[in-house]
Amino acid sequence: MKIIVCIKQVPERDAQVRIDSAGKWIEEADLQFAMNESDAYALEEALQLKEKHGGEVVVLSAGPERAGTTIREALAKGADRAIQVEANDLNQRDALGVAHLLASAAKQESPDLILTGLQSDDLGYGQTGVIMAELLGVPHASLILHVEKTDTGLTVKRELEEGWFQDIQLPLPAVLMIQSGGTKLRYATLMGIKKAKTKELRKVNAAELGHASAPAAVLEKVTLPQKQKSTQIISGSAKEAAAALVEKLKFEVRVI
Repeated sequence: MKIIVCIKQVPERDAQVRIDSAGKWIEEADLQFAMNESDAYALEEALQLKEKHGGEVVVLSAGPERAGTTIREALAKGADRAIQVEANDLNQRDALGVAHLLASAAKQESPDLILTGLQSDDLGYGQTGVIMAELLGVPHASLILHVEKTDTGLTVKRELEEGWFQDIQLPLPAVLMIQSGGTKLRYATLMGIKKAKTKELRKVNAAELGHASAPAAVLEKVTLPQKQKSTQIISGSAKEAAAALVEKLKFEVRVI
């Protein structure tokens, strides 16, 4: 079984973010970058499927030259080879534009299964994998925690609301969007890091894939969240105040 895993390089979660001078993206010069969290879980799911059923895991990533370090990390963890779509304007492309790039590159490989993360840590659209499936004309499912291969296709476990789960069956080929936390992530071993240096990393650019045109949606401005302080006095009896507080914590603050 040939599995393609789409991964994205994003700023580290603890990075101090500053808006660039144009006000349309963040200043990247002094940032540290890492593999998108849910993409790491997608990679782990692919590696476990390969260990059980054999086959090949191919990493697919779009981004500038620096994305190569994250791709090599995926190869060090056990992926067999990689494809990098060179695109220095990734932040200027909408979800449809990025999906076109990835789908075009993936189509050339004729994979049995494509795994993506549920959403990216930087933009968080949560749309790219679904659009890829539509462009490729294959079934898809999101919020996936676990994947099992069957004689007729796949059985997947989906996470629903309020602690509910759903098991569904899909035929192959298919696209799955993997949720974080479904399994334990592995670390790259020293031997894996050494092997990664010799594994194939093929590069293509957006123009070669025929998707160098302007995006359908344009990001006009990026701003940092405004810090706010506010106090609310809840009136009424102790019982009424407690009920009102629970209501606010549940539906407004969303902590219970």
